[in-house]
Amino acid sequence: MTLLRALLRYAPATFLMACAGARATTANSPARASLRQHVDSLLRDARYQHAFLGVLIVDPERGDTLYSHNAGKLFMPASNQKLLTGAVALTQLGPDFRFSTTVYADGSVANGTLQGNLRVVGMGDPSLSDAMAGQAMKPMLAMADSLAARGIRHISGQLVPGGDTFPDASYGFGWSWDDVDFPYSAGVDELFFNEGFTDLVIRGGPAPGSAPSVATSPNVAFPRTRVLARTVAPNPATPGARTRRLRARYDSTDAGVIIIDGEIGAGDSASLSLSYKDQSRAFLEALRQALRERGITVGGGIGQRMTPPAAHREPGGTPLFSLVSPPLREVLRAFEKPSQNQIGEILLKSLGRARGGEGSADSGARVIRDQLLAWGASPAGFSVRDGSGLSRYNVVSPETIIRVLDVMRKGPHATVFYESLPTAGVDGTIRNRMRGTAAASNVHAKTGTLNMVRSLSGYVQTADGRPLLFSLMANHFTLPTRDIDALHEAIVVHLAASRSTR
Repeated sequence: MTLLRALLRYAPATFLMACAGARATTANSPARASLRQHVDSLLRDARYQHAFLGVLIVDPERGDTLYSHNAGKLFMPASNQKLLTGAVALTQLGPDFRFSTTVYADGSVANGTLQGNLRVVGMGDPSLSDAMAGQAMKPMLAMADSLAARGIRHISGQLVPGGDTFPDASYGFGWSWDDVDFPYSAGVDELFFNEGFTDLVIRGGPAPGSAPSVATSPNVAFPRTRVLARTVAPNPATPGARTRRLRARYDSTDAGVIIIDGEIGAGDSASLSLSYKDQSRAFLEALRQALRERGITVGGGIGQRMTPPAAHREPGGTPLFSLVSPPLREVLRAFEKPSQNQIGEILLKSLGRARGGEGSADSGARVIRDQLLAWGASPAGFSVRDGSGLSRYNVVSPETIIRVLDVMRKGPHATVFYESLPTAGVDGTIRNRMRGTAAASNVHAKTGTLNMVRSLSGYVQTADGRPLLFSLMANHFTLPTRDIDALHEAIVVHLAASRSTR
């Protein structure tokens, strides 16, 4: 009997369900019956009859599956994919892993002039952003200050990208082509600035017919803008309202120029965001602007990456300095809490580079696959195609999600992983959800959202302090996402308010 208890305590959810042949693995208790009745009644709601729903709730300390519905089926996870990426990155790279960006001089320095190119070799550092650095230009200015401290006042050659850390496509496999202009779908590269996008502030002129103005941020000098929009009078049909019908798009002949067209009311302002088309160029343009602000001139402008086979050689020249990111434990919070897609792709490729032999998405996906299998996940329980969850080719079962949550709960990085997740009613993507309930400041969970996809998986403590793991997944629904959110929140709040399941 002692051996059986030990097996039950640490057995996987699939084993428990197979043994029980039902949704619970031990004798019913009032609390367990209440949970089952509650979730059953929610799933029977007519609103959800056409949706594909998955639910798995586990008491990990007792090795007990409390509720299971389609738990072994495959779902598109959306940003629940970040649970897999973050867990494997933390395990394989470690919480103290840092990204570095190294600057090389491709010539000698004499009389304040670098006779040659300034070459920059990156690892995809995602921390050079408003979100992580406070102001994305700050680290760029720090690089300019380092050059100035070495007596460099002029660069005769170009600013060039110097390596090929991520040799594959900048966009993820299966990403929607009509989303790539939006910041959440920005591509990634070894040189990466401000999460891959620029902000635009458009201000209407003082009177109808006057020209609007546009400012870019965080780099005030890039991309360039061409304003075709016009200032108009406010709409007389809606007193007090201002007219704003604006669109930002890239010039089809120059990816460094954004065209603003449409209308804006006199004296009004509007904000738009657009992803960079060329991430390495955006980085080097920001560096050039920082150099300009520190009085350092660049004679040759922005250069191109080396072409194969030269791209696969070690960068030449003299290393001048390196810029180092915060540790992964901090990057992980900037990844999981706001569900930042580009960090997911950078981590995926970094896993490939560090453990798979190449900094590509395919190599990183193999690393994640091998780690999930080593943790005991079923080979049929997942397929990894990107690191963020934007790809609709990712699939994962609730069983696999629970497996990852349980492994991380018991592992050496449990606290780092747990604290990286959004907290209900407090921060991240669930900061406005479940406020005023037993789940607030209690639930640590990752959301997931795509068209017809909604997920919520993570950790909750019951009212009497027992930790539970849950994975709630929904695919192929046409009802409003708020209805799926209501279903998920009703389950999680019930768990948070419940007492012992014995």
